[in-house]
Amino acid sequence: MKYAFSVFVFMHGALHLLGFIKAFKFAEVQQLTMNISKISGILWLLTFLLFILAGLTFLTEVNWWYVIGFIAVFLSTILILSAWSDAKFGTVANLIILFVAIVGYGTSNFKAIYEDDVRTYLNKTFVQNTLLTETDIEHLPEPIKNYIRYSGSIGKPKVTNFRIEFTGKIRRDEQSEWMPFTTVQYNFLEPTSRLFFMNAEMKSLPVAGYHSFKSGKAFMDIRLLSLFKVQYQEGKEMDISETVTFFNDMCCMAPATLIDKRIKWLEVVGNKVHAEFTINNITISAWLYFNENHELVNFISEDRYAAGENNSMQKLPWSTPLKDYKEVNGYVRPSYADAIYSYPTGDLCYGTFNISSIEYNSRELK
Repeated sequence: MKYAFSVFVFMHGALHLLGFIKAFKFAEVQQLTMNISKISGILWLLTFLLFILAGLTFLTEVNWWYVIGFIAVFLSTILILSAWSDAKFGTVANLIILFVAIVGYGTSNFKAIYEDDVRTYLNKTFVQNTLLTETDIEHLPEPIKNYIRYSGSIGKPKVTNFRIEFTGKIRRDEQSEWMPFTTVQYNFLEPTSRLFFMNAEMKSLPVAGYHSFKSGKAFMDIRLLSLFKVQYQEGKEMDISETVTFFNDMCCMAPATLIDKRIKWLEVVGNKVHAEFTINNITISAWLYFNENHELVNFISEDRYAAGENNSMQKLPWSTPLKDYKEVNGYVRPSYADAIYSYPTGDLCYGTFNISSIEYNSRELK
């Protein structure tokens, strides 16, 4: 889609060269029957250059590409009106580019809220170089110690924050269509926060979502075209749910953080461990399941809520089975996870997550 739209912008922009060529009589331009002055010809050339620049900045994902797009469409519209009988069909292309530029404007402004929050927490985070040792994990249950060792975390810096990128698909229920998405998130141990931004596609239209969890307070803001809110959720149930999700991220994506003193290890039964996690006066619990290779293969909590109709919230068992462990940059980690709610009528897999990258102890926004 990105490449197709860029080519479309380039082709539409190239048509504006005809006005420049006719004005300076470089060649016969039969498509334009009206006379074009040299001043107008320069404007046709300028508009061509602006469209090319708009296409290039869109292609390279420059956040402010839409500004150039707006200017190019504005000039193009004036020129089309001046040569309406010959160039009126260019209005259709301008409307398409204008629509995408408006979406770009919405996306940039919506994402800027998330990026400002990330910068704030990056500035608050002290990234230390203290290495994780066997002494740090000696108090932990044996399955947890084995998991941390297996992950390759021993002898590497302790984790104060981590950044994750995912691709995958998500849906509301079994009747809903899957929506492909890409996400990026930052988790900070102190002050505790999880900042998650998603770009998805619903019925071929772009949807963006921001999940914010800061100081025990959470909200979920989903917007069509990054402009129109289609779902917004906050409240006690969201705060509890995001506490579960934060602990899940620690367990699944950053095993080195399991030395955190806010975790209470309750029980070990074979290869599964029961734990409680408390932050901001909210305590949640979960079972961690391991296989014989010391890989975490599932995380199950009874404390998470699912969003229903009319912003209702229903407490349900929630699990994230993990698989396909791979070594990347010296760390062994899962590369795939599902997200499942267990309803009384059966399990619903509402999300699939392919882990693209994990970075520990980030110092700047990427």
